[in-house]
Order: sequence, then C-alpha cells, then structure tokens
Amino acid sequence: MPEQSNDYRVVVFGAGGVGKSSLVLRFVRGTFRDSYIPTIEDTYRQVISCNKQVFTLQITDTTGSHQFPAMQRLSISKGHAFILVYSITSRQSLEELKPIFEESREIKGTDIDGIPIMLVGNKCDEFARQVGTPEGAAVAKHWKCGHLETSAKTNYNVKELFQELLQLEKRRTMSLQLETKKTRSQKRKEKLKGKCSIM
Repeated sequence: MPEQSNDYRVVVFGAGGVGKSSLVLRFVRGTFRDSYIPTIEDTYRQVISCNKQVFTLQITDTTGSHQFPAMQRLSISKGHAFILVYSITSRQSLEELKPIFEESREIKGTDIDGIPIMLVGNKCDEFARQVGTPEGAAVAKHWKCGHLETSAKTNYNVKELFQELLQLEKRRTMSLQLETKKTRSQKRKEKLKGKCSIM
C-alpha cells in the first residue's frame, strides 16, 4: 500500500509505565484504563482537518523497554514529530529519555531543529513527585523543545499536548483548535484563518 503524503507521524517514547498508552488512548478514544499492559508497538490514527486539507495523525505508541533497538531507530527515522514522556513520580524515567533524544538527534541530524518535540511530565495528578516542573522545563529548554505536564487519568492537558505539538510544526501550517465558547466576532475571524480540528 503506498504511503500517503498527508499522513503526519507522531512517535511517543518513554520508559515502561510512564503512561504513554494512557495518553494516546485518552486523546484518540477519550478513555482511561487503570491497569498497566506493556506495549510492543501500537499505531493509532486520528483524522484532523487543517486549512481545508484532511490529514491523518498517525500516532505510534512505542515499547517502554529497550529490547527492540531496530524498531526504535525505524520509528525515529519515519517520525515527523516526537512526544517524550516521563512520569513526574520517577526521576529515572526522565533520565531514560536522554539516550532516546540523543539517538533522535543522531538519526535526524541537522533536521532535528525543525522537528516538533514535546517533553511531557505525565501523572501530574499524583503526589509522590520526584521531578519538579522547573526541572522538566530546564531539560526541555536544554533540548530546545516544548514542555508540558499532563494527567491521562484526569484528562489534564492531553488535547493541549497534541495542539502544542502541531503548533511547533513549521514546515506545515498545522494546529488543533480546542473547543471553547466563542463570540460571534471570534467565529467570524476564525473562518477567515486556516485552522485544524479533530474530526
């Protein structure tokens, strides 16, 4: 099957148990499961419309273990954007993202500066915090990428995460519009501007 050029591939990386699958499922299906089921690799599709074009957001949820380095390299080489997830309750999970980021830089080379990357501190609804917000933000600044804290459980910042990621895309004009109450004049202005929406 030929690859469609309007597929936009987002790859989600992170250690086992940080909530990668939970974030993806919350975004795509609006559901949350409490039990932890290790992922080998899953791909989800979400259709978004953007500037009168329809894109398929293809989200690859990768394994949290390091058993499949070839799969990881392939995901990096094919990805258009990356979400690097750690748990705010585990400093180790943030440390484990460093080699993934380095490998992304190595595979993408000079292109890395133009690739949207979000560093995400998940489980911000929990109290046993090991990674402070300023610490996550400092790592993101060092890596020159976006930073956000989320909770897949409470649906906090999940849609915003994908919105921020798409707004980082400079080569295509893409962004998700969150559903909020708008005045008539705002609606009129938005009709004039190109916007993206989840379908």
